[in-house]
Parts: sequence; structure tokens; C-alpha cells
Amino acid sequence: MEPREISLIIPCRNEISYIAGCLDSVIANDYPREKLDIIVVDGMSEDGTKEIVDEYISRYPFIRLLDNPKKIIPTAMNIGIRNARGSVIMKIDAHSSYERHYISKCVNYLMEYGADNVGGIVKMLPRKDTVMGKSIVMALTSLFGAGNAYFRTGAREPRWVDTAFTGCYRKEVFDRVGLYDENIARSEDVAINSRLRRAGGKILLVPEIVSSYYTRSTLGDFVKHNFDNGFWITYPLKYHRLLFSWRHLVPMAFVSSLIVSLLLAIFYPLFLWVFIFILGAYLLASIYFSARLALREKNSRYLFVLPVVFGALHIVYGLGSIYGLIRTLVSREFWKSPQLKQL
Repeated sequence: MEPREISLIIPCRNEISYIAGCLDSVIANDYPREKLDIIVVDGMSEDGTKEIVDEYISRYPFIRLLDNPKKIIPTAMNIGIRNARGSVIMKIDAHSSYERHYISKCVNYLMEYGADNVGGIVKMLPRKDTVMGKSIVMALTSLFGAGNAYFRTGAREPRWVDTAFTGCYRKEVFDRVGLYDENIARSEDVAINSRLRRAGGKILLVPEIVSSYYTRSTLGDFVKHNFDNGFWITYPLKYHRLLFSWRHLVPMAFVSSLIVSLLLAIFYPLFLWVFIFILGAYLLASIYFSARLALREKNSRYLFVLPVVFGALHIVYGLGSIYGLIRTLVSREFWKSPQLKQL
């Protein structure tokens, strides 16, 4: 089968530390270069990222650089899709690197399975080689931390899923379901894949397709990132976009149960025991999984750091979701829209 032309869209902003490695891994792929259309969409970087991309453009004619004045990823993707030459669209994360057969395997599985979107397994790596950085990676890839997010925890064979990391799409998908929603600044992959599934589209996860993603390695960055992720799972309800599956709501349900039981305990002392039971069960589970990971790594420090990281992952994400829901419920757009009854 004649290889299809593929447009690889790389949203980026101030990625001077990662953009070269990302581009090198994509260029080193085994896909025919004459079929590559690499579009770097830059969110007005100020750190020298654009100068690095310009160097690559001078050497590789299949790389282009476009500006993204709005600076958010959904806008970057839409700019890339509108300018894409290929019949296949692949989103590339600037913080990632890709194995040599990544592109060809994505395209082959896209055609072989009749899928609308194909993604693979993400190998999480710390940006800094510290106990905290490694703990964040372990939390994000553990069953306790990630739930059934198979692109993080892994799978034994190809399977149909509800979303995929970055993704490799048939271009016709965007004619069918529309472009990325620019009201949704984060969780853009969840948003587009949610619309795709509701339109009858199929998303395939293939475990032999592997990329490496460099995670945040400080607790402060991790907390901020999780709060934002939680916020953007519920806040899109303001625009009448239902993005979440059950696993996205578990942290919010957990944190809400703690808050409600503690408030009720002021009037009904019995609920103090409910609060203690819920929090105690969570802490026991957190310590159990932390101990297992500490034993696996043969390093007792993880036993003390991982419960903090799990808490930052679950509790902060849940607080972000609650805040997003509150912001939604107090917005005029949510209550006044005639589409409200369609939710």
C-alpha cells in the first residue's frame, strides 16, 4: 500500500529544552520523508524556541512554522489542521519523543482496523532525576494513581478505548465532528475524542506504539497541573460539553464526600466517623500502594514521598473539578442557553 501523506502538528510555547529532541525523534522515524508534513505551531515563544525551529526548517523542507497568537493548544491544533496537506493528522507533544516506528505503526493500525484515531502507550519519564520526579512518574503510571487510563498503565493487546494520548486521526474526522473547541483550553484530547465517540467514531490503543513523555518533577508544578486538569474536566459544562467518563469524576466524588461528611459532622456527630472512615480507607490504600512501589524500587524514601504525591494527584484534581463545577453553576451561559436540556 502506498504510504499516505501525514501532517504532524506540534503545538508548542517556550519549549527550548524539548523541541529539538522532539523534532529529532520525529525526523528519525522510518516513515518516508517525502510523505511527511511537519507543522510546528508556536504560541508566541519568548525563549528561543522559534529560532531552533527555524534551524530545522533550513535543513528539512518538510517542516513549517506557524504562529498561534491565542497561545492555547486547541487553537494550535486548528491552525495546523486548516493548513495540513496530509490525509492523516497526528498530534505531536513537544514534551515527548517518539520511537522509530511510531508514525508508520500508527498509520498502519489506523487503516488495518478501520479506526478513526489511534494512540499508543506513554512511557513517563521525569524531567528531573529526583525522588520527587520519580515518585510523580510512579504515581501517574500506577493503577491507584491512573485508574483504567490504559495509555498510562499499559495493555497487552490492541483495544478500543475512550481516549488516546495525542492521537493519529483520519483527516476526515474533523470534517465529521468539527475542529477542536477553543473554549476548552485544556483536556483538548478528551474533548475531541468525546465528540468523536458520540458521532460513532472508534479509538484504538495499541501497546506496541510507544512514546516517551517528560512529566513535571516538582510538587508545586504537579499540584498546579492537577488542579487545572480537574478544573477543565467539569468547567466545559458551562459550554454544554460533556467530556468526562466515570474515572474522571472519582477524585471529585472522593473530595466531595470528605467535605460533606465533615460539614454534616458539625450538626450530626455520627458523620465524623463517616469522614474518618473515608479518609482512613484512602490513607490505607495510599500507604499500601506506596509500600509496594517502594519495595519494587528498593528505596524506603518512596514510602514517605508517594503518599504526598498520590494526595496531590487525587485531592487537588478533585478540588479543581469542584471549582470548575461551581464556576459553571454560577455562569449565565450555563443557565440561559437553550441547549441546557440536551445534557
